[in-house]
Amino acid sequence: MATKIPERAKPTLASVAQQAGVSVPTVSKVVNGREDVSPDTRERVLAVLQQAGYQSPLQRRSSGETGTVVEVVIDVLDSAYTIQVLNGVLQSAADADVEILVSVTGPASEGRRSPERRAQRMVDEGRVGMIVVTSAFSETQLHPFRRRQIPVVVIDPLNPPSADVVSIGATNWAGGKAATEHLLELGHRRIAYIGGIEKAECNQARLHGYMAALMAHGVQVDPQYIYSGGRFRRESGVKGLKALLELDKLPTAIFAGSDTIALGILGEAARHGIRVPEDLSLIGFDGTNQGEESVPSLSSVAQPLEEMGRAALRSVLRQARGEVLDSHRVELATHLIVRDSTAPPPA
Repeated sequence: MATKIPERAKPTLASVAQQAGVSVPTVSKVVNGREDVSPDTRERVLAVLQQAGYQSPLQRRSSGETGTVVEVVIDVLDSAYTIQVLNGVLQSAADADVEILVSVTGPASEGRRSPERRAQRMVDEGRVGMIVVTSAFSETQLHPFRRRQIPVVVIDPLNPPSADVVSIGATNWAGGKAATEHLLELGHRRIAYIGGIEKAECNQARLHGYMAALMAHGVQVDPQYIYSGGRFRRESGVKGLKALLELDKLPTAIFAGSDTIALGILGEAARHGIRVPEDLSLIGFDGTNQGEESVPSLSSVAQPLEEMGRAALRSVLRQARGEVLDSHRVELATHLIVRDSTAPPPA
């Protein structure tokens, strides 16, 4: 049997290799998350690494021996939602003396920045973890990070992450219900929902909250008044309102799945001579600064966007330190903000 590594000895790849009964290159492959190692061998090497207290460059940076860097991955940087989430990350990073690297995904970067390449680059450059904002990272895409033991936190994921991935979100179902109940209390009964990506987890929760509120008030859910399938952008609001204008009986109010969608509806309504809120009430979701500054100012269900960013960074750093989290799903409370874009229906 191989000799056990002394507890006070500084572990090396060679000593770990001896303990595990493998070659030094094999240990190096495991440390760097390479796939060309059998599962049994990987498990054996990882067990010896843990016992020996070996720290990879990733772990050494997270413990403060060198600068701590966290990568934030976003789809676009031109939305108020993303900017407010990022503000929260940056505020928390300043308090924790952590550097933030922002990476914008898109069609042009898909080939150069595949999950496998991104994960290996993070290990090579010593980044301690990654925060993903409103992106559809599948289980397959997350696997390279999990294999390298890189902490990943997703904010408002578009698809449900696996149980071992930390996700940060808001009470979307309750928020959708609150928005719809506000319109119902004003007297509206023909209420439409214009959402974003149809199968996105947050979109489904807001839609189901809308439907629950209607049914609780004895109002039949009309499929003609439900429009989803675009993105959480102005174009979805424009297309959604155009589709509603084709109906024989127009809604008197619209619940938009995001403030950005609502702003698209607001602009398109003005082009058609539809006054908000005199002819059409409108409520959004997110509670962004853009909604507050629009004319009329936008009623909305506010998400604690900056706190979501702060919570995500705290979670990444805790995982990087090896702490065990109480929960892998964090939902922060939403609240209704009533402004000028909602009113009783026209007589």
